[in-house]
Amino acid sequence: MSGPLHGVRIVEIAGIGPGPFCGMMLADMGADVIRIDRLPSAGALSGQPPSADVLTRGRRSIAVDLKTEEGVEVVLALAERADGLIEGFRPGVAERLGVGPEVCQARNPRLVYGRMTGWGQAGPYASMAGHDINYIALAGALWPVGRRDEPPVPPLNLIGDFGGGGMLLAFGMVCALFETQRSGRGQVVDAAMVDGAAVLTAMIHGFRASGDWVDERESNLIDGGAHFYGVYETADGGYVSIGSIEPQFYAELLRLLGIDPQELPRQSDRAAWPDLRNRLAAVFRSKTRDEWCRLMESTDACFAPVLTMAEAPHHPHNAERGTFVEVAGVAQPAPAPRFSRTPGAVQRPPVHPGQDTAEILEELGLDRDHLTRRRAS
Repeated sequence: MSGPLHGVRIVEIAGIGPGPFCGMMLADMGADVIRIDRLPSAGALSGQPPSADVLTRGRRSIAVDLKTEEGVEVVLALAERADGLIEGFRPGVAERLGVGPEVCQARNPRLVYGRMTGWGQAGPYASMAGHDINYIALAGALWPVGRRDEPPVPPLNLIGDFGGGGMLLAFGMVCALFETQRSGRGQVVDAAMVDGAAVLTAMIHGFRASGDWVDERESNLIDGGAHFYGVYETADGGYVSIGSIEPQFYAELLRLLGIDPQELPRQSDRAAWPDLRNRLAAVFRSKTRDEWCRLMESTDACFAPVLTMAEAPHHPHNAERGTFVEVAGVAQPAPAPRFSRTPGAVQRPPVHPGQDTAEILEELGLDRDHLTRRRAS
């Protein structure tokens, strides 16, 4: 085990998307994360190779039936020995199951209890079902993404589930664990994806307040409106990205493209942006992606090729930094951020649900008869 969270124990009640991502982030940083799954999988029972579910890497798994008294007692026994617990049920479900924060913190007053939901623990939408697209829509984070005369485009599920969800909960857990070291008391962390997605739009709200942003897509500095900040197709059907915002970087871009800046309107002339985009697009279609890489890499034009997910692990920059690793034959992002003295690491391959049940039950110090009954259930 390694990482700045070495020695911290987290109980993760299994869910989908942001909860597992939070568990992965904490495990990557060295926390001992025990994942509570509902049922053991066929892979766990048959000793198959590690799961391909990257989000479950780095932790152990115990299969527990939370609808039984014995299952609930296992969760409470784990919470009693843990520093934190994370769950992703709808509001009120953990309480109905008997593993809500009041019950868990009665057993362990220092416990940090993390709650991951879409809408939050309170509010008119709190009890509604939803997914990433709904949460970022309500937060105002979906509206700006896409083409001007078309509907907004879902940016995968990166903003709600992961950036505004799992990573927000991981940040909240670490903040609360730090505070517990001072106060000796745990607390509840209410991480809602709608809140996290809203936080991610803070800079855009600042732009709007200063008059530098309008709500029409492809009309602003970083939403595809500016010709010097966007994606262009190349001669071979590939794509390159340009982010030449600052004047000196824009000048370098024009030099490399062979365009005389004296022939163009001012960079900040928004009325000219559509025509300038068309002009740059024609130039970029004159060479292949690799030819543009040879010309623009190692310059200050703010350039990078647009790589597929299959290509990204093999790019020389990513390879030298170790941005991706291979675990059990699966290429995946390496733990981040980096630490100089206590580096994080993938602690173990992705886990099959329930594969560590016997080991974890034994760690709880149960007598043999009790252990046999719980294994059977």
